Amino acid sequence: MRLPELIAQTFEEKFQSKSIIVCSPGRINLIGEHTDYNEGFVLPAAIDKSIYLGFAKNNTRTCRIYSLDFQEEQSFLLDNLKPAKGWVNFVMGVANAIQKNGDELEGFDCVFGGDIPIGAGLSSSAALENGVGFGLNQLFDLKLERLELLKFSQQAEHEFVGVKCGIMDMFASMMGKKDQVIRLDCRSLAHSYFPLELGEYQLILCNTKVAHSLAESAYNQRREECSEGVKLVKKQFPEVNSLRDISLPMLDKVKGEMSAVVYKRCAYVIRENERLIKTCEALAKQDLEAVGQFLYGSHDGLSLDYEVSCPELDFLVDYTRELPYVLGARMMGGGFGGCTLNLIKKTDKKAFIAAISAAYAGKFNRQMESYEVNVADGTGLINL
Repeated sequence: MRLPELIAQTFEEKFQSKSIIVCSPGRINLIGEHTDYNEGFVLPAAIDKSIYLGFAKNNTRTCRIYSLDFQEEQSFLLDNLKPAKGWVNFVMGVANAIQKNGDELEGFDCVFGGDIPIGAGLSSSAALENGVGFGLNQLFDLKLERLELLKFSQQAEHEFVGVKCGIMDMFASMMGKKDQVIRLDCRSLAHSYFPLELGEYQLILCNTKVAHSLAESAYNQRREECSEGVKLVKKQFPEVNSLRDISLPMLDKVKGEMSAVVYKRCAYVIRENERLIKTCEALAKQDLEAVGQFLYGSHDGLSLDYEVSCPELDFLVDYTRELPYVLGARMMGGGFGGCTLNLIKKTDKKAFIAAISAAYAGKFNRQMESYEVNVADGTGLINL
């Protein structure tokens, strides 16, 4: 049975009523890593791995939420919302943000489950939050715009989940379009779509299945290093507010004032923004070879200059470099684990997955996982 039907059936069994069904996708980011908090550009897309949610009103002030994946039910009162433990915060946080906005909710029942691999860096949490917001907007006819809903998802992360994340994940999941990537300006939220027409190629993710504990402290440290660079450049160029405003020649003028590490971090972000703009130009011309080279360039910058890669990610990317049927690869996400994104000829995917899986297991005594992903539409209703 397909997941949407399973959600609808489980809902009926648990709550004895019919439900509306929402599909809310995970996301990938084609290029543009660690640029978001530097007010730069990102290039994400929604994918065909999703969370599915069933909703119905229950005419009370209580909300009952059942997770199919965890086989667990949680409930909360709309009049007494404060952070709790575990996955229910993603749901409560969105309900709280909607109510704080002045929109009226009533009690509702919800069943959800999905096929987004957890911990792979594909934003299952943003998918869940967007799905909740979208579903409640439909159920209670709130007439909220998608942009408002995805901001509620971010608010839920900040206030209930306790993660000060950027807006890219929610934006990609909510605003995605089939076979298109979104160039999102993280300063203004202006966005435009570029065609991702892969023809005989496709995207495969290779999951290292590692999550190094360095990630959070290193993330905060990188933010500090970037902001230190901005402060030093601003002394000579007062108009500068973020790395977005700085060119490499400007950075080079101030190079003597900053540590080698701060220079490397800033140079990476500036180059990554440039790579992203060039990637969009290549996509518009359907020049996939050029896109592949920018992916490798992104990985090299993340590994050598931003230093957020790890041996497992580097191994998986390096393995592809001599393969004629791979156009490009890079680590995706915050770093120190998670997935590599690979642009591969469709005809060679089985041989590729078998070979790289065996090589990875031989090197690290650990099994990797692979996922085929296609670029899909954003959060929406499903008619069963």
